[in-house]
Amino acid sequence: MDAPSPPGSVLDLFRLTGSVAVVTGAGSGLGAGFARALAEAGADVVVAARRRERLDEVATDVTALGRRCLVVPTDVTDPDQCDALARAAMAEFSRLDILVNNAGVTHAAPATHERPEDFRNVLDVNLFGAYWTARACARVMQPGSSIVNVASMLGLVKSVLPQAAYASSKAGLIGLTRDLSNQWSGRKGIRVNAIAPGFVDTDMIGEMSADTLARFVGQSSLGRTATQREIDAAVVFLASPASGYVTGSTLAVDGGTSGH
Repeated sequence: MDAPSPPGSVLDLFRLTGSVAVVTGAGSGLGAGFARALAEAGADVVVAARRRERLDEVATDVTALGRRCLVVPTDVTDPDQCDALARAAMAEFSRLDILVNNAGVTHAAPATHERPEDFRNVLDVNLFGAYWTARACARVMQPGSSIVNVASMLGLVKSVLPQAAYASSKAGLIGLTRDLSNQWSGRKGIRVNAIAPGFVDTDMIGEMSADTLARFVGQSSLGRTATQREIDAAVVFLASPASGYVTGSTLAVDGGTSGH
């Protein structure tokens, strides 16, 4: 009997060479970082968000890394635009292997004072938008593809701020992840997972008071915010063959906050 072929480096499992990834909410913050990280790992990238000007900046960074990039302005609250996003990716690249559902908004208000339209808007973007985009992309994805939903530690633990809409949307996204994994992993060969980041050192936390940030960070075992690169690594892991036997899971990347 011939000896089995020696395995390649374990690092090869994290490579995305030849893959095509769609990233929503890619105009700034985490989404822009994810687009760059996926390109570094070898993927061509489709970047989507409402505002084109910021997407063009991210596309410049992706192409500077030697990868192709397609800019598709998209409002994820519109199912028709999500369908058009998937079609545009297929028209340009003839394949779609990875979706990072990152588009999201936040809102903090006491529940008795929160306006109905504000609550609905958060769910419309964070939960419904993720569903419309996942559904559109799953229709064209082939077996071996991966969907990564960007949830939050606030879908797992309480907040120090009154954030009923945001927490509900992210907890719902974790539930959606489990259900879509159950529907698609076996039948379609599409893995569906989520990450639940803690507070990340991006522009968004610059808008938060030092006291509020300290209260959040104080809940973590590591006692600090995450770096963009630490969250990037988790997304690349779930997008890549390295997580080939992982589906329906939510990976907490929160410095131990949800472990309390």
